[in-house]
Amino acid sequence: MKRIGFLSFGNWRDIGGSGVRTAADAHLQSIELAEAAEEIGIDGAYFRVHHFAPQLASPFPLLAAVAARTSRIEMGTGVIDMRYENPLYFAEEAAATDLIAGGRLQLGISRGSPEPALDGAGAFGYRAPEGESMADVARTKADIARQAIRGAGVVMSDPKQTGESVPLAVQPLSEGLDRRLWWGAGSRATARWAAEEGYNLMSSTLLTEDTGVPFDELQAEQIQVFRDAWAEAGHDWTPRVSVSRSVFPIVSDLDHRYFGSRSEESEDQVGVLEGVRARFGRTYAGEPDVVAAELASDAAVQAADTLLVTVPNMLGVDYNAALLESIVTHVAPALGRD
Repeated sequence: MKRIGFLSFGNWRDIGGSGVRTAADAHLQSIELAEAAEEIGIDGAYFRVHHFAPQLASPFPLLAAVAARTSRIEMGTGVIDMRYENPLYFAEEAAATDLIAGGRLQLGISRGSPEPALDGAGAFGYRAPEGESMADVARTKADIARQAIRGAGVVMSDPKQTGESVPLAVQPLSEGLDRRLWWGAGSRATARWAAEEGYNLMSSTLLTEDTGVPFDELQAEQIQVFRDAWAEAGHDWTPRVSVSRSVFPIVSDLDHRYFGSRSEESEDQVGVLEGVRARFGRTYAGEPDVVAAELASDAAVQAADTLLVTVPNMLGVDYNAALLESIVTHVAPALGRD
């Protein structure tokens, strides 16, 4: 059965029409929306992570709070920028959060996305060694974090304290968390690498390549590349794959006011991102039966086992809970989810 989760950008702005005016609003409403989503029947509460912007930036306190206030729903990220992370502290925080969650944590990680800071990771004290890129640094940190999550010894004990010299692992440990790490991939090459390394695949909301085919077909090709590479690598477990979509069934006058014009945005968008030609997916907005049929024919949505629907979090908890309920009622059945 396909899982359906929401993905929130966690924005806040003190502007007219905003229901999320402060950082406190953004965090507290994120927890409330996760609670509401669980009651509605949504399977996952996922949050974007961005630094140096009025958006969610510190995922683990938020995820732990969601874990403590819910009992069934998954909680995760899409994605944590590993350039900014201390990998051992990351491992500690992730394991502690997963223990609170009872094994429901799903962590999307990657090199990160374009950001407002010129050298944000450098401001945090992290720079690439000579001959390496920050993308290399992100992958190295991710591997260190994953090994620590698995319980690898990362430092020798002090014989004066322990009576012997033995490798020590970070604590706590949470069994199985290493298989709930996802790599955010924006290209087929990165998807292949993620499979070889043994990460689940979190296919990006945009692809940093364009072959001229529609977004969903290119993304479906990326997913197939991932699954083929996974099989070739010989891993002994089955990975998960998620895709994200903007989905707005219009069932009320308020929906129409907010998103009625989006029904005309039925085409992919192509642009240049960080000097690379990129393809962005379309928005699905309109009558519920039309939206459901369009998603049912989306090649990547069908290929993935998890669909993350982006929510306009600045419209507040009540509106987004109603949006999610509409998706569960009108869209989910067309995707094979009762």
